[in-house]
Amino acid sequence: MRYKNLLSEGKIGSLWLKNRFVMPAMGTSYGDSKGHITQQSIDYYTERAKGGYGLIIAEVTGVDKEGICTPNQLGLWSDEFIPDWKKLTESVHRYGTKMAVQLHHAGRQTSSELIGRQPVSASAVACPVFDTVPHELTITEIYTLIEKFGDAAKRAKDSGFDAVEVHAAHGYLVAQFLSPQVNKRFDEFGGSLEGRAKFPVEIIKNIKRKCGRDFSVLVRISRDEKVDDGLTVTDTKLLAQYFEEAGADAIHVSICTYGSLKWMFMPADTPAGFNAYTAKEIRESISIPVIAVGRLNTPEIAEDVLATGKADFVSLGRESLADPEFPNKVKEGRTSEITPCIACLQSCAGYLMDPKKLKISCLVNPRTGHEGEYKLEKTEHPKKVMIIGGGPAGLEAAWVSAKRGHQVTLYEKSDKLGGQFRVAGIPPSKHLIFGALKYYVTMGNKYGVVFRQNTEVTKELVESERPDAVIIATGGEPLLPNIAGIDHPDFVQAVDVLAGIKTVGRNVLIAGGGMVGSETAAFLGSHNRQSTIIDRLPDIAMETFLGIREHLVERVLACGTGLIMNAQIKEFLPDGVIYEQNGEIKTQTGFDSIVLAMGVKSVNPLEQVLTGIVPEVYVIGDAKKVGQANSATEAALAVADKL
Repeated sequence: MRYKNLLSEGKIGSLWLKNRFVMPAMGTSYGDSKGHITQQSIDYYTERAKGGYGLIIAEVTGVDKEGICTPNQLGLWSDEFIPDWKKLTESVHRYGTKMAVQLHHAGRQTSSELIGRQPVSASAVACPVFDTVPHELTITEIYTLIEKFGDAAKRAKDSGFDAVEVHAAHGYLVAQFLSPQVNKRFDEFGGSLEGRAKFPVEIIKNIKRKCGRDFSVLVRISRDEKVDDGLTVTDTKLLAQYFEEAGADAIHVSICTYGSLKWMFMPADTPAGFNAYTAKEIRESISIPVIAVGRLNTPEIAEDVLATGKADFVSLGRESLADPEFPNKVKEGRTSEITPCIACLQSCAGYLMDPKKLKISCLVNPRTGHEGEYKLEKTEHPKKVMIIGGGPAGLEAAWVSAKRGHQVTLYEKSDKLGGQFRVAGIPPSKHLIFGALKYYVTMGNKYGVVFRQNTEVTKELVESERPDAVIIATGGEPLLPNIAGIDHPDFVQAVDVLAGIKTVGRNVLIAGGGMVGSETAAFLGSHNRQSTIIDRLPDIAMETFLGIREHLVERVLACGTGLIMNAQIKEFLPDGVIYEQNGEIKTQTGFDSIVLAMGVKSVNPLEQVLTGIVPEVYVIGDAKKVGQANSATEAALAVADKL
């Protein structure tokens, strides 16, 4: 397939771009606590410039210290930031990539603990997430903020940025003025569509006055806020016309607010390119370029968006985290080597919202955010490396080790690679996982990994191969808690049901309501089975979050799955269970099959056996500690980099 539209030059205002690939603003939390950009940020953005993106939009950046929404948010509220920003823009420009920065104020979508004062907004209407009534801005305060946006834009220009993007999406301050759900004013900044549009209109005009008419201004807007009384595409089509008249050079079409977060990070069950259709509606109402975003996760989809006139540019968010070289691989005909985004949210949105992590990365590409740490340089001392286990940890370790010049053989005892990750790709809406597995195998083959399946590794095999290093990635196996009757020969494991090894009857009890049990229920529902989930927790899939969880729960309930929650299983019966719920002992029977999804335990029989026999022995992934797949790939990369 040819990608002539993706690879063609484009123009935003006076700004010429070498292709139609845009990397949108995404919070990384790589900055320091005072709002300064760090070397980690520079390495991260430079890697994507090197990878061929035409335009990179630096992440959400505060125009006011009291308007930030995350602890390490970057800033442009003072001239002190300019020298560090210059280092970034100079680094990015070396690769022919243009750079913008997203100007932001959180408004009510922040906490007083973070900013040290009451949040502000267009009106005194609380954010549904932070639940704090904000201070309603006075007219004088509004004009002061307009000046701050313009001043920040001038600093951006002085820092070497080619453009700025006004963040009028996702429910932040500018969006709060636009949205009838929040803006209850009836002065010059409210009371009508024109009044609600005045704040961003004046911001655009202020930027143009301070930076010049030829300095490009983009506006990011939520085409539909997905909340009661929020903006719809009917509104945003008209608002885009106001922005164009004010001098905006492009409209970047997003979706949602904090009140509809499940739409902000769309999981894999969302149709690819779902947001591009309404981008086309906005494009038809204005003459300036439109940028589409939202699960444009393959070159074919991105090209189609351009070829069919839905947008003028495509914005690859999580796709740019997964593969910084996406544009270059398209240009060079290496599309089979593109690292796929599998829409798992584990290391991007998941880490950003985890107070123990904060800094984003990527499950499939754990080097994201660690570009300066993991150079993946060719080793001067090639080793013979034996990798035991063909799950994501083993596969990641294999191709990275081989890329660095080591002689790598991967052993898998079954006839299929992928381990538990392969099984995880079988339930409804999880098929993108197979793209990741294909990518690992493709890269392994490219760099000379030898794959040996149907081969169980023993001490004798290791002694005969005489490797310099062994990486044990033997994964995990289903956990069987000590519950009476659990060892009944007719009971089956959820992973065996998903893998097609075992079949079940029409009326199924699933013991375990975590992600595995919930996805098994959805899988059985799509195969005309009726399931009931029992678990000691108050709800299902509680280890997941945001859209992943909400969408999964909706699918589970839509297929008629019964739920027995807050229930401690006391004993398994051949066709049911005895359990305690709210202090009462109850019995549920009459099931055709019982499926167990009660956790995973590590499988690692070789570490002690091989210690002392092989110079270097490493244990990674579930073999070391049961966890999410991103922990496995991160450990694999770390080991492969230090071999």
